[in-house]
This record gives sequence, C-alpha cells and structure tokens, in this order.
Amino acid sequence: MEYFCYHRDRPGSLALREELLEEHWSYMDRYAKEFIARGPTFTADGETLTGSVHIVDLPDAAAARAFAFDEPAYQAGAYRDVLIRRWRNVLGRTMWDFPGGPEGGSRYLVIGLGEGPAADLGLPPARDDLIAYGPLLSDDGGSWLGTACLLRAAGPEEARAVLTADRYADIEVHDWEFGGRR
Repeated sequence: MEYFCYHRDRPGSLALREELLEEHWSYMDRYAKEFIARGPTFTADGETLTGSVHIVDLPDAAAARAFAFDEPAYQAGAYRDVLIRRWRNVLGRTMWDFPGGPEGGSRYLVIGLGEGPAADLGLPPARDDLIAYGPLLSDDGGSWLGTACLLRAAGPEEARAVLTADRYADIEVHDWEFGGRR
C-alpha cells in the first residue's frame, strides 16, 4: 500500500533539523526500497525549509504511522504536524524514473484537500511534467480525500492549475526538490 507523508516544519526548527540531518538520512536509508518519492519543501524564495514529503510503499496504515512518527526530526520536535494519507501511484513509477531527471526547471508539491465527490482521479493533460501523481485516500482506500502530486512547472500558478480548483477545500503549493543524500 502506498502512503503520502508530509511533515510540516515547526517555525524556527531549522537548527534542529540541521543537527539531526545525518540521523534523518540514516533513518530514511532503511526505507530506500520502499520510496516512490521524497524531498524537502521550501518557501517561495527557495531558501527556507518548510517540510519534507515522503511517498512510500508500506504494508499497512500502522507501518505508515510508525514510519512518520518514528522519524528522528519528528521525535525531536522539528515538525509542527504530519499529514499521512493512503495514496495511489497513478503514474506507476518512482521519482527516479521521471524522464526529466532531478535537475532543470522549478519543481513543486501540490496538495489538494478534497471536498465532495472525487476529482482528478485520472492523469491531467499535461502529464509530461508529472513526477508523482495520485489521489489521497482514507485508510481503507474507499474514500477520496484529495490529490497530491509532484511536478515540474513554470511557476506556482501553473503547478496549482494541475488540479480542478473548485473541487478542493484548499490547494497548497510548495517549492520542492528531489530528496536524498547529496
């Protein structure tokens, strides 16, 4: 089962995140084979960390919660909250399989929190720039709760436009980059 996890940074936690960077990477290394995508998010200027996204294939919801809440930076209080949702990998690939690679162009995380009947279950027309794409689902996979995607786009408004705006209670757009050890 695939899960979307987004750890949102607590304001002022950058020094703590930097202090725990090796512990974070060592922890994430244990899940290397389960990753579909990962990476940090930033403010619009690309300078300040705002969170970390991890899309992983794990056995069940309990394993996803353990993954998210046992993470060293979470345990130390660096994150203000964590969004965990079951997710379906519509593209059927990992971020490392993205033909555009990790460099070039602006990259974004788009999270649409659902409202009403399911929307955007299929791929949008501009699919060449999609890195990861899929619906956010309830733990049993039966209810649509939104959509999350990683993509390359000219800017945040173009990234936001990948989702049908009037079908979401809220759409968040975050600058994002490919994650992993440098």
